[in-house]
Amino acid sequence: MDFDLENPLTIFNEHQSESIPNLFASESDHMPSKKFLKSLKTSDSYFSFRQEAVSLILRAQYSCKFEPFFAYLAINYMDRFISSQEIPQGKPWIMRLLVVSCLSLAAKMKDTHFPVTNLQREENSIFDMQTINRMELLILDALNWRMRSITPFSFLHFFISSFELQDPPLTQALKDRATEVIFRAHNEIKFLEFKPSIIAASALLLASHELFPMQFHSFQCSILSCESVNKENLLKCLNAVQEMEWCESMLDTDSSTRTPLSVLDRHCSNSESETTTATELLIEKKEIKRHKTIGRYSSSSSK
Repeated sequence: MDFDLENPLTIFNEHQSESIPNLFASESDHMPSKKFLKSLKTSDSYFSFRQEAVSLILRAQYSCKFEPFFAYLAINYMDRFISSQEIPQGKPWIMRLLVVSCLSLAAKMKDTHFPVTNLQREENSIFDMQTINRMELLILDALNWRMRSITPFSFLHFFISSFELQDPPLTQALKDRATEVIFRAHNEIKFLEFKPSIIAASALLLASHELFPMQFHSFQCSILSCESVNKENLLKCLNAVQEMEWCESMLDTDSSTRTPLSVLDRHCSNSESETTTATELLIEKKEIKRHKTIGRYSSSSSK
């Protein structure tokens, strides 16, 4: 049966609410190690290895016309594997074998036909199936056979359901936009340090601010009310997402005394007499630009 990244802990198509605590409890087991993250930041060889491996996987996705979720799963396997292994230097064939094997495992999980021979011909690789199968076993062992990866997609339904949107097309638009952001973030090493739930929440906040700016306050409070969401990490991830998308923080203000985090705090105030916050002013002044247009946000202080 096709593995569903949005619902990794069950074989059923419906998202089961009782699995949510397990998702939050287990998501760290599906992340690269902290040692690997440090190596990516300090070692050019690790950084180059990952960048080239990701490029090969995305190229395979394009040439074989696979859905993006397929490549996402393969990259997840690859990241988790190399985070627990020493990368041999001067042996580029190891990278090609790893990429082919991760793609093969993802294909098995996604119940997708994977043309190994055709792909290897394009990449000038000559690995037989026995070699690939041995590499798959090494990957499986390194990942402790946790192949039903918990990713940001696993948390989208949970967070969206708390928004209480009544219009299915609008809900789908929000999900689609957040999905675009998550796919793009997966290629950036700076997002590997964040938990999948934090990336999902950040992507949805960015998407909601872009698509439903007047409801952003409500969406933000819904996410921050979740006990499993670390506010400080969410802010860091959201800033990174905004930098990736627009190179400018949508929660930034010109005030020297108010930080983006304090703006988040004020947004969740229950006081009915609360005056307009800086972020609300940003929302009112923001010009929504879609597609490839870079969004610009004006900043002002609360009165």
